[in-house]
Amino acid sequence: MRTENRTEVIVVGGGPAGIACAVTIARAGREVILIERGSFSGSKNVFGGAIYAKPTREIFPDFEKTAPLERKNVIHKYALLGDEDATEISYRNNEDDNDAVSYSVFRSKFDRWMADEAEKEGVILITETVVEDLILDDGRVVGVKTELEEYYANIVVLADGVNSLLAKKVGLRNNISPYDVAISVKEVIKLDKDKINDRFHLRDDEGCVYQLFGGSMLGMLGLGFIYTNKDSVSIGLGVTLNELVENKIKPYELLDKLKQHPSIAPLIKDGELLEYSAHLIPEGGYKCMPDLFADGVMIAGDAAMMVNNMHWEGTNLAMMSGKFAGETALHALLEKDYTAETLSHYQERLEQSFVLKDLKTYKDLMDVMHSRSASFLGYFPQKINEFFKMFTTVDSIPKKEKYRGFIKSIFNDRNPLELFKDGGNLFKLLWGILK
Repeated sequence: MRTENRTEVIVVGGGPAGIACAVTIARAGREVILIERGSFSGSKNVFGGAIYAKPTREIFPDFEKTAPLERKNVIHKYALLGDEDATEISYRNNEDDNDAVSYSVFRSKFDRWMADEAEKEGVILITETVVEDLILDDGRVVGVKTELEEYYANIVVLADGVNSLLAKKVGLRNNISPYDVAISVKEVIKLDKDKINDRFHLRDDEGCVYQLFGGSMLGMLGLGFIYTNKDSVSIGLGVTLNELVENKIKPYELLDKLKQHPSIAPLIKDGELLEYSAHLIPEGGYKCMPDLFADGVMIAGDAAMMVNNMHWEGTNLAMMSGKFAGETALHALLEKDYTAETLSHYQERLEQSFVLKDLKTYKDLMDVMHSRSASFLGYFPQKINEFFKMFTTVDSIPKKEKYRGFIKSIFNDRNPLELFKDGGNLFKLLWGILK
């Protein structure tokens, strides 16, 4: 076998999972190559959201001192949007609670910073290189093929994102179903810092995370979001691919309508559009995760469908899965054993951590939402808004009469069988979470 272009570990994909894996290996004094298809890490990423401080500190303990952070998120808002009205809940963090902290970032900046830090630790970063295939020797992954060269290693870690063709080629995963992936569209809108602070009730470096249900997405399996940056806001939404196909609607049309909602339009008024982007998000959850290892190979991050839809967590799961893959690689290098049996310790680490425990907790979420999205993301948000409109309206109708009328309307709107199905699915979801 060729010895040129040989290293101990190759990591494909320069996102949070790949960087966390590579830097974990390099810090132990072992050889690792990180291959990124973009001109720099993050150049292809259109994420505009939050990274979580506690897991990030496990990879880069002092990241808050030098990383390109936008705002420290202290306010979390949840809005149930009707056609024209809305019900909102707001929570403000204790400013001294470091474990609860998240930061809004632009991944094009943040990933590049992480990659630079990884290079300082000894990671060899190869950019503008597409890995086209894996090299197999008697069924074991022993390297990768790029458009120009072949690279050989004892272990290959795939962290190449949701549409990982390499994981499919090696048999770790099947084709992604339209039910298991969402298309997310996002705009970055420039706003004066003082306007952001005033509209979102923030001080200078404080940030707000807005999670939006309903509105233009009423009845569809989709969610919207707003993140505040230093002098801009990121606003967008994600809708499962099957919903877009079945409803014959384009995601940017939904976003345009969302931006016009009476509760949203004032927040972005007079803003200047800086960027429009779209990307895929793995939505399948625990039940759709691929095999995580085979002889000579492991898979991490979005490529392994590691996204917690309930809590909008992805970057932290990616980082931690990358870290565990790196630790497993170090163990395998020490044992000089790169078989699936040894690499299975990767899954064991994940199972012992919050990563797979949380994903398993919400394993029924997507099944329930696919079967009852018209109820839980359509009918009930509208009904909640209807209740608060009734509750806050002062007129000459007795309150008891109003309450009775509201309860009666539920049974007039929905036949008992549909309500029974809604209740049964809600119980199924809660039972899976609490048992």
